[in-house]
Amino acid sequence: MAKATLKRPPELEHTPANCAAREMLVRVGDKWSVYVINVLGNAGTLRFNELRSQVDGISQRMLTVTLRGMERDGLVKRTVYPEVPPRVEYALTKLGGTLRQLVRGLVQWSGAHLDEVDAARAAYDARNRRPVKPL
Repeated sequence: MAKATLKRPPELEHTPANCAAREMLVRVGDKWSVYVINVLGNAGTLRFNELRSQVDGISQRMLTVTLRGMERDGLVKRTVYPEVPPRVEYALTKLGGTLRQLVRGLVQWSGAHLDEVDAARAAYDARNRRPVKPL
């Protein structure tokens, strides 16, 4: 019996445009970018260490890498002031602000469904708990 080939939806076809879209989804889908967008969206302009203190758990290196990628993608504006020591500030661009609206929706959804997610996790853990072997 011949195996039927399924036709992919157009948005999943391997095209240059879809590859670029996938690249952007990787950027905005990583946990640090979403967190940074949310913090900058709420706070406005922040200096590096102010931003770092508001993004719980991020290392200095990871924040630097995340901000560089977001700046390259046009989501964040980096402003350097010629002072000693140098002052560097970060803010969402207009493009980043449009993404902030989507992130705000995700944050609201998370808060609204936290009890359901906790219940689903508890049920899953109860179903998949392995018996503890005695030592």
